Amino acid sequence: MVYAIFSVSVLLCICAIYGGAVGWLYFRQERLLFEPDPLAIDDPICTDGDTREFFINVRGARLSVARMALPDPRGLFFFLHGNSGNLKRWFVELEAFRQANFDVVMLDYRGFGKSTGQIESEQQLHADVMAVWRHIQPMYEGKRVVICGQSLGTGLAAGLTAQLSSDGNAPDLTLLVSPYSSMRALAAELYPWVPARVLRYPLHTLEFAAKMLGPVMLIHGEKDELIGIHHSEVLCRSMRSAQLLRVTEAGHGNVHQFPMVRKALMAALCRL
Repeated sequence: MVYAIFSVSVLLCICAIYGGAVGWLYFRQERLLFEPDPLAIDDPICTDGDTREFFINVRGARLSVARMALPDPRGLFFFLHGNSGNLKRWFVELEAFRQANFDVVMLDYRGFGKSTGQIESEQQLHADVMAVWRHIQPMYEGKRVVICGQSLGTGLAAGLTAQLSSDGNAPDLTLLVSPYSSMRALAAELYPWVPARVLRYPLHTLEFAAKMLGPVMLIHGEKDELIGIHHSEVLCRSMRSAQLLRVTEAGHGNVHQFPMVRKALMAALCRL
């Protein structure tokens, strides 16, 4: 009898701890998914003479945007960064884009860098990206357009391309660096004990894949310890016109530093 009571008590305790952990994850998962690094308003993102900083107002926030604007660019490279840092970390290594004659535009998500507000939902993220896109796009009518995302940004980039494709304005190239088939699938691999319905940021890149028109290039490190290359393999098979560049020695955070990646990117831009 005592053993039975003890067993029930232990089980109830385990259930309470599990329930508390799941509840915490549901309401505080932004702390796990996003690692913003605030930036002082007077701290310049980039000091290059052809770059500019500005803000775009969205509902409940003001988004920080950086733009490299060339005199007569061939096109636009619209980049959506990963889940950490700020534009001062990401808005770098611009010389290759100057050589390819492409302007570069990047934004900081809410709470990142000089952007105000807080990320509250996946729908909000997509809406913010679209707001910045609609502000920038009229400047590049008749120009080549590349939409690129890295890590977290790949789901947002795929969502933007899918939306533009449905409107008949597919980009000339979509570039996804270290993408996931969905954040829900990735979470199931990393945290199998967490119920799928707890994740409020499913980011179904695979669902966007079927709606994306135009060429797609996937770049993935074969030694990626966070997002396995099988995510890119699944996406590649699901897209209408996609190629996968496998970077043999690359992990997750350094794939963009490999010469073969830079060479492939510049070759793709020059072909447009």
